[in-house]
Amino acid sequence: MRIGQTSSIVFGAKLLTSVVGFVATLYFARVLGAEVLGYYALALVVANWLKLVGDAGISSAVKKRVSEETDPSAYFTAGLIMIGGFGLVASVLIAVFRDTLNSYVGADVAPYIIIILLVGLAVSITNAGLEGKRLVHVTGMLSPVLTGGRSLIQIVLVLAGFGLTGMLLGFATGGLLVLVIGIVILSVRIRRPTVTQFRSLFDYAKFSWLGNLRGRSFNDIDIIVLGAFVSPTLVGIYSITWNLTSFVGVFASSIRQTLFPELSYANAQKQDELFQTLITDSIAFTGLIAIPGLFGSILIGDRLLRIYGDEFTRGTVVLGLLILSMLIYDYQAQLLNALNSLDRPDISFRVNFIFVGANLAMNVMFVRSFGWVGAAVATVVAATIGLVLSLYYLRSLVRFELPEGEIGNQLAAAVVMGLVVGGTRAGVESAFSSIHNMTFVVGLVALGAGVYFVTLLSISTKFRTTIQDNTPITLPSVFQY
Repeated sequence: MRIGQTSSIVFGAKLLTSVVGFVATLYFARVLGAEVLGYYALALVVANWLKLVGDAGISSAVKKRVSEETDPSAYFTAGLIMIGGFGLVASVLIAVFRDTLNSYVGADVAPYIIIILLVGLAVSITNAGLEGKRLVHVTGMLSPVLTGGRSLIQIVLVLAGFGLTGMLLGFATGGLLVLVIGIVILSVRIRRPTVTQFRSLFDYAKFSWLGNLRGRSFNDIDIIVLGAFVSPTLVGIYSITWNLTSFVGVFASSIRQTLFPELSYANAQKQDELFQTLITDSIAFTGLIAIPGLFGSILIGDRLLRIYGDEFTRGTVVLGLLILSMLIYDYQAQLLNALNSLDRPDISFRVNFIFVGANLAMNVMFVRSFGWVGAAVATVVAATIGLVLSLYYLRSLVRFELPEGEIGNQLAAAVVMGLVVGGTRAGVESAFSSIHNMTFVVGLVALGAGVYFVTLLSISTKFRTTIQDNTPITLPSVFQY
């Protein structure tokens, strides 16, 4: 299967996942309000960080070793044993510090966090096996199953009056559904590993765990810090802005997920030219969605947040800053993806250590000094530091071209989009005193997307070629020159 086609499948699945998640979150925001969403966000943050402790980079190591196609079943079994032991330790820690944990979140959530943790660890190791076998499209297609099943169960439980408890149990049950499907599809089997294979996983994981910490830091550090300094209501509003921000990171995440096993394989086979081309192409399309997303958040962010309820419009500035941070982070993550595929987790460790430390320190400092908006500013600055370091280290190891022209085309198309959307919004709002907000927002988003992609097709030969090579779409003759 072509890399572009695989990326498209993964992207489509992730986009569907995001849409389902958006609809579900919209329902929860309107029914439960920002305060309950704040408790929910804090509980998931705790579960995710304890999952990180339980994983300790093992799933990343399993994906890498399985992708090398040298005794994959034994490596998978070794990873399963290691991650199971870590999961047990993390579960014990939750039980021991239950009162402290519940006090931080503000609700009795410890038992549900244990369930979410164990299911999450099992899903991680299963997905690592699938992606290592280059079945990335399978894990991609499981994403909407996960979110759809989870959201449906949560909605049913919330309707039944279970509130926060229903949301947490629904979250865990959705993961269990995907786990069962993944295990059925997984082609590797249980096989007794050697001490050398355990050591090989450990040697990779001891560096790569910080890469997972980097991802968790980017997504969660600000919410963790906000939980200690601001009200659950503001945490809930902030979590909604993150929910919207996740849309613009879907495409770049799909590229990373698809390209890692391909980069790893190209490196193992000494195919240097292919490796360099893959890096350049990944960077070229990283901002395809995030760049217009940033312009859109500036132009219609307030109306977009009003869909959730009037109280959520307080997060308009935060939304713009978080989308900017996502754009920068996506470029950084693509570069670190390449470093990891070169089997240089030691360098990624340095970058991630600095990124995580800077993100945590600046979040604490900025939130205390400037309030909750300071958390978003800190995330932007930390992502920028990580990007600069990642580019420096990767270019010291591999010579590759930076696709400035393609990024410039995307910026130019986004500017045209911004002028059309901004002008349309101003004209409609001046002509009509009363506008249905949801309808207006959907119309502006559709208009912006149409203008952006038509403009990009008109000015970018590379984008036209990529569309024609990887989809059954036949472009109109006006674009074929």
